[in-house]
Amino acid sequence: MAVGQVFLRRPAVAGAFYPAHPLQLKTAVERFLARTTDPVTATALIVPHAGYIYSGATAGKTYAAVDLPRRLFILCPNHTGMGGPLSCWSRGAWATPLGEALVDEELAALLMASTPLVHHDELAHRREHAVEVQLPFLQVYLGDFSFVPVVVGTQDFEQLEALGRGLAKAAQAVRPAAAIIVSSDMNHYESASVNRRKDEQALDAILRLDPAALYRVVHQRHITMCGYAPAVSALVAAHLLGADRAEVVDYTHSGQITGDDAEVVSYAGVRIYEEPA
Repeated sequence: MAVGQVFLRRPAVAGAFYPAHPLQLKTAVERFLARTTDPVTATALIVPHAGYIYSGATAGKTYAAVDLPRRLFILCPNHTGMGGPLSCWSRGAWATPLGEALVDEELAALLMASTPLVHHDELAHRREHAVEVQLPFLQVYLGDFSFVPVVVGTQDFEQLEALGRGLAKAAQAVRPAAAIIVSSDMNHYESASVNRRKDEQALDAILRLDPAALYRVVHQRHITMCGYAPAVSALVAAHLLGADRAEVVDYTHSGQITGDDAEVVSYAGVRIYEEPA
């Protein structure tokens, strides 16, 4: 929707995935932003995107464990099937109950110039929740920031590598370099014990900063990590940006809320950074 010359993306899941009332939302996010470890300057993050009742605590601990620049890429999978393979909302702003978050138009242009596979495509973003649920955390934690949302709808490894290289090039073109947030849950709808075994295999590849290993193990072990494709791209970019360490900040699953471990979705928060010399 164009408002004057501003393309405004309105909330799709406020009142469902997170509170629609501004004060309730701000209070919930502030409660989730619990610092459990000393923060590091992050190159990339992996954070979950379920309803806040399920994954908000993990997301909040992960954000609280890092220092972030005010310019960000936010990558997510395509849950709706709409739009192109690599879809960027490149202008305007996104609204949440806490106000408007500005799209970083310069950074979006740099990404599209460095990665011709990435196109401006609003359709992929209209009903997609996985970027939207990250914004209230950033609005509370950072205050001022700008971002580039990218829906990753391809599973082609060469295209994911190309996106990673483009992200690194675009991030390096601004100072301080932009960080990358991957919005992803872990394995879906198996028992908590099966989820943990599968998630440990995916997380092992992530902690080794090995995008090819993550891609391979997800396919070979049938791991339903919905955002593995954007995570592959982020790992490619993180390596090019100098990151050499990754750590799991928190790991939980939906059964810890529902009381039913028979069929859960699991959530991990991971920080990726360059270890100080």
